[in-house]
Amino acid sequence: MKRALLTVGLAMLILGGSLMGAEFKAGLGRALITPPLPFWLSGYASRTNPASGKLQDLWAKALALEDRRGGRVVIVTTDLIGLPRQVSDEVAAQVQKNHGLLRSQLVLNSSHTHSGPVVGSNLSVMFDLNDEERRGSEEYTSKLTGALIRVVGVALNDMAPARLSAGHGMADFAMNRREPAAQGVRIGLNRSGPVDHDVPVLTVTTMEGKLRAVLFGYACHNTTLGGDRYLVNGDYAGFAQLDVESKHPGATALFFILCGGDQNPQPRGTPELAMQHGKSLADAVERSLDGELRPVRAPIRTAWSMTNLEFAPHNRQTFEADLNGKDRFRQRRAKLMLAAYDRGKPITRLAYPVQAVRLGHEWTLLALGGEVVVDYALRAKKEYAAENMVVAGYCNDVMCYIPSLRVLKEGGYESVDSMIYYGCPGPFADTVEERVFSAVHRVMKRVGVKAPQASR
Repeated sequence: MKRALLTVGLAMLILGGSLMGAEFKAGLGRALITPPLPFWLSGYASRTNPASGKLQDLWAKALALEDRRGGRVVIVTTDLIGLPRQVSDEVAAQVQKNHGLLRSQLVLNSSHTHSGPVVGSNLSVMFDLNDEERRGSEEYTSKLTGALIRVVGVALNDMAPARLSAGHGMADFAMNRREPAAQGVRIGLNRSGPVDHDVPVLTVTTMEGKLRAVLFGYACHNTTLGGDRYLVNGDYAGFAQLDVESKHPGATALFFILCGGDQNPQPRGTPELAMQHGKSLADAVERSLDGELRPVRAPIRTAWSMTNLEFAPHNRQTFEADLNGKDRFRQRRAKLMLAAYDRGKPITRLAYPVQAVRLGHEWTLLALGGEVVVDYALRAKKEYAAENMVVAGYCNDVMCYIPSLRVLKEGGYESVDSMIYYGCPGPFADTVEERVFSAVHRVMKRVGVKAPQASR
């Protein structure tokens, strides 16, 4: 009897010490978000009909983290083109009401697959839906909003002691697409253009070492498949997640896209190439898991800031000319802009979210809204060289492209033409990059990171 009691006591001591040694609790959730078919896919203006089938399902996945002091963050990844602000705001408001989660403690990232459904008002100028299609889109967006709220709740109710580790891999299929041409810059191949081939990895394991989740990212447009394809799928990111999960049964793979606004996968065009790139990315994750992972410590710190990005000056005459032109996309944009002029409130600025999440001193996520070009990641990593920085775009609100000053000056699709499809009045003012980085410096300071030398 004494030996049995001693054994039980020793086991409880070991278990108690294990739990006391856990700096984090982690929880996971996932929800199926494949749209009903037929359904219009988003991302390409060239498509002429809705999708009639699927290559793979789409998912929303949530990773919830909590430290001993009660610091929390939930990172949600979605196989979608992007979330408009009205969806993100509604999700955040309900999550705060249900779970007390602050806005800074919820990160919503979209993979930017161009083989996923139309979502709310995102890229609305790209489509001319009939009444039935519009009702279907509104119903899907409403159900999606509910699914995102629920998946956060599932993750928060799934908390268990966990260990976190971070590492990096590398994949090289992304290429800068801003090709210099006689008439300016076009979408093509720029082999000497800036890229970011880093594959940051964050792992979640049980206290016994079993892998529960892998969060990984890459800076590349999710566009291996073009506008001539009509099957629902997550593109290379979807295949990468499936590959990682197949190698680690029971674990959840979450992909979040980084600053890939001016990066395209190469080569591209077929499902086989999407699978190839997905495997390349999954292999980079595996190499990281097999390599040296650095333990991540508490506490969890988060910060959120909204800033205003100014558009270049414009007048109603510009849009009146577009309204009378032959380009149907410019006509749709012109109607929106002229309606704003008629209300006496022309669109001159854009509300822009910037967010930071820092885990101890070992892992820092900078989450930026919109389709952010790679220059932002390269600059942030240079300014905060002492941090293990992960710089993500497509977070919280995908409202348009966010060009750097260099890209803005060069012109081309990312800085000018894309604004038509997003229903923006035109390019940004020259202050765009500095306004973004002013907000970056604010949130980084709030999570305990020293200001970069250049901004002191």
